[in-house]
Amino acid sequence: MVPKTKGRNEHLFALVALILVIILIGGCAAGKVETKPEGVPQEKPRERMEDFGFQAIRVGQGDTLSSLAKKYLGDATMDWFIAEFNGITAITPGQELIIPLKPYDKGGLSLRGYQTVPVLSYHQFSETVTNKMTVSRSAFEEQMKFLKDDGYHVITIDDLLDFLDFKKQVPKKSVVITIDDGWRSMYDIAFPILKQYGYPATLFVYTDLITGSYKTLSWDLIQKMAESGIDIQCHTKTHRDLTKPDANKKETFKEYFEAIEKELSGCMTLIKKKLNQEVKYTAYPYGETNHLVIELAKKVGYRGAFTTKRGGNPFFVNNYRINRSMIYGEFNLKSFEKNLSPFSEEILQ
Repeated sequence: MVPKTKGRNEHLFALVALILVIILIGGCAAGKVETKPEGVPQEKPRERMEDFGFQAIRVGQGDTLSSLAKKYLGDATMDWFIAEFNGITAITPGQELIIPLKPYDKGGLSLRGYQTVPVLSYHQFSETVTNKMTVSRSAFEEQMKFLKDDGYHVITIDDLLDFLDFKKQVPKKSVVITIDDGWRSMYDIAFPILKQYGYPATLFVYTDLITGSYKTLSWDLIQKMAESGIDIQCHTKTHRDLTKPDANKKETFKEYFEAIEKELSGCMTLIKKKLNQEVKYTAYPYGETNHLVIELAKKVGYRGAFTTKRGGNPFFVNNYRINRSMIYGEFNLKSFEKNLSPFSEEILQ
């Protein structure tokens, strides 16, 4: 007589064997590789546009360049980025577009030349008086309108430095607006016009001038402008020429060195104290600098510094010798336009 356990063991063994056969067959099927005849290239996985940083879309009802920039880039003000890539100024429903998802033209280099960013420099403004350092209200309004009508984008100094450091792409027709010293007419005349157009601008103040007289700005007025988007940066403490010792004081080299360091650091410290903001840039008085001044500016902590040498700024310009074009009161609109140089066809050697 065969024990009952033997029959159960045989059935169990048969079941396990069947399961192993099924697993083996399944494994072989899963591991089977389809091969093509020798000499026929294997197909690669299809690459998507997104893999290269682009998105193809069809414009929908209600879409605008700004809304698409907000949706795909997270920033509605990047509408120019989409427009420039597609070579358009407006969109219509049903239109096919390519959305660049990351910078595609850092440095603005092309086979024809390279992008440059002009920086404009103003000083005083007046309702009626016009001279070399004073621009009339009507002329300033005309110049700001020209920038808008001619398709210029006014960018910040931070944008400019990111462009120079090859970190960021900026619009092809970019321009920076700066105003020097700290005269009251900046608040009374230039500031409202800048607000009207929504333009960012930088005010370089030399701090000894900020006395709050009828001709000069006060810290309260500067604070109001800063709260409305005007960038406040340094133009040193006293506006002395940084490139040479003070002949009247018969400064020794040691005294000169310490004085220049104080000019650069004292302005920075006071602005930080008065406005509770970071200071990263300086404009050299009279636009003059030298190797010593540049090294001291770096030591103090400035990210960049500005001269008054005319011309645009390509990405390879020295961050401590950034060009600025002074806008004089005698300029007509054609003279003003000559200082806008967003592209250079010079061949790089």
